[in-house]
Amino acid sequence: MCGITGFYNIEGSLELSIQALDTIKNRGLDGVGICGQEWVQHAADTASLEINGKEQERNILGHCLHSMVSFVQQPIVSRGKLVANCEIYNWKELKEKYGIIAQNDSELLIKLIESRMDERDSKITEENVLEMIDDVLSEVLGVYAFAYWLEDTVYTARDIVGIKPLWYSRSKGFAFSSEKKALVKTGFTDIKELNPREIFAYNIPEDTLNRFNREFFSITPEHSASFEIIRDEALELLEDAVSIRFPQEKFGILFSGGLDSTLIAYLCKKLGKKPGTDFVCYTAGLSGVQLPPDVEYAQKMAEQLGLELKVKSIDLDEVEEYLKTVVPLVEDTNVPKVGVALTMYAACVAAREDGIRVMFSGSGADELFAGYDRHKRSTDISRDCYADILKIYEKNTYRDDVVAMNNNIELRVPYLDKRFVDYGLKVPAEYKINEEQNKLILRKIAEHLGLPEEVTQRRKQAAQYGSRFDKAIGKLSKKAGCKTKTEYLKKFYDQPNLKLGVLFSSGKDSNYAMHIMQEQNYSIECLITIKSQNQDSYMFHTPNIDLARLQAEAMGMPLIEELTMGEKEKELEDMKNAIIRAKDEFDIEGVVTGALYSNYQRERIEKVCDELGLKAFSPLWHIDQEKEMYQLLDIGFEFIFSSVAAYGLNKNWVGKVIGEKDIEKLVKLNEKIGLNVAGEGGEFESFVLDGPMYHKKIEIREMEVIERDEYTAKVVIHDAVLVDKE
Repeated sequence: MCGITGFYNIEGSLELSIQALDTIKNRGLDGVGICGQEWVQHAADTASLEINGKEQERNILGHCLHSMVSFVQQPIVSRGKLVANCEIYNWKELKEKYGIIAQNDSELLIKLIESRMDERDSKITEENVLEMIDDVLSEVLGVYAFAYWLEDTVYTARDIVGIKPLWYSRSKGFAFSSEKKALVKTGFTDIKELNPREIFAYNIPEDTLNRFNREFFSITPEHSASFEIIRDEALELLEDAVSIRFPQEKFGILFSGGLDSTLIAYLCKKLGKKPGTDFVCYTAGLSGVQLPPDVEYAQKMAEQLGLELKVKSIDLDEVEEYLKTVVPLVEDTNVPKVGVALTMYAACVAAREDGIRVMFSGSGADELFAGYDRHKRSTDISRDCYADILKIYEKNTYRDDVVAMNNNIELRVPYLDKRFVDYGLKVPAEYKINEEQNKLILRKIAEHLGLPEEVTQRRKQAAQYGSRFDKAIGKLSKKAGCKTKTEYLKKFYDQPNLKLGVLFSSGKDSNYAMHIMQEQNYSIECLITIKSQNQDSYMFHTPNIDLARLQAEAMGMPLIEELTMGEKEKELEDMKNAIIRAKDEFDIEGVVTGALYSNYQRERIEKVCDELGLKAFSPLWHIDQEKEMYQLLDIGFEFIFSSVAAYGLNKNWVGKVIGEKDIEKLVKLNEKIGLNVAGEGGEFESFVLDGPMYHKKIEIREMEVIERDEYTAKVVIHDAVLVDKE
């Protein structure tokens, strides 16, 4: 597709625009354009732009073009000015519906917005324009990120799922770009990703930024029809989502031989596209080892279904060369994220070499239909699928977009079609997952279409494992003498992924969540502790919470404390105030929680983070509870139970350091009476004495055990000190 940039109320905006466009030039190789308040220029590349006399401009829009439909240079100038990175699949229908003359989707977009203005008799205000843009976007089927400059205000928006990226900074004036790295290289800080559920309006003279909230999807009302009807309706929507994305040229499919990609390939063929002539499937894997599973399955499915397949095989040395590009490209050293990006990048390289400019992807199916292993442990599938779609822009879509666009390839994702997502989120949980299998509705669609059982029943294997590239990263890490894969990947991108604050309770879960994020190269800037006066708070841990200060000292970590009376919902405002303080004092970009299974906690924390423009991370979400307990011991955590409140437990459990034999007893209690091994049901609370990120350990000098009844007890720590670790 394209790349967009904007710099407002900033000295040297013209130079910054050119630098940013050069940084993201692979997003569009068909031309560039820039404009100021009173002028616009288009050229083949930035070197050809005539910029003499415009160096003092403080407000500039920029664009690099990846032309798919007609050749319409941007910025487009009409009543206002538009730069767009968009693919509107129903643009011709909207053009006909409203009688608009437009050569392509971008031109349709600006004219459709401005046609709404022409319909109004009253004066056009910022609020009016925001409402008009939202109204227009409600009719649009497709993906987009754009900026519309009208008089003294710049409006920015992206598609509701967040497939097309847009990053911004307010560290000086207002700057934005399709890729974060363009803002980093032009010297901006405090860079954030635009929440897809918001439209921004930046007032240039006043230097103010207003937000307009957009309506997201819902999981209600749940579909009540029979399974067969729901299956057939979902198939009809998926077929339409695939067909409207067909380009007017040969295209590729990212193909693993798994359920999601095979279903897309089959539908392409069913809908009249000819393998080899109209589309080609691409997969990638490590060479010099046993045939990677995804390559094996891709070859089998291609043969059985009559598909043309091209395999990109790269050896261990080539993997390292690819990583030199991929890791800085995705701006992340998260091992799974890099592994998936590497697999996709290799396939895109093969497609690019064939002149392919559009690729279909099966992304989104796992989030929409409970396809991950963690979904097996979910207590509310519909809400978890909703949360996955809500946050997919933070985890997957930016990675996929930059990998494809670096190869000058536009990615199309039918499973994230907004009508399909809206329908899929309302599919009953029992049609998504059971004890034996996940993504049930998709598997039944595939069976109904007659796809082989090998694919309809194939269990998910993440791309980095199916390609064996995760194994390659492991081998290269050892070869380089690195202790972890993350340490090895930091050779290629030495910046921390994000600056985070930790909602810190003093217990094992928040400690462990913090450790995981540190290991994944996130920078922990501070701890945030909410001290609730309500001993029965649903949100916050209360036993020995005052000792969080001692734990922070043991880690050499700043601590923000906030007192709350613990009134339900009101305590969220107190938490929000503490997070605001962390954001102001330590420039955090996200918050870490130790949530395991509580939707009550996670959803409220995520809502607060959304309001503050922060990302929320719950790295322990749906972790196997027995596995978590043993992992805590394996990596060096030392903790006690600070309280117990469950049948099977008593005062003898509190105050002592928990070991393997204790976990074995908890496992037996789970088998006998269903006790949660990690205490997720409130069976116990914990207090951490030591861990891998502690510089000193905590020694309890005096404590008191208080027994309330046979199964309820707590320990009150009266005196504790820091001591050197052995």
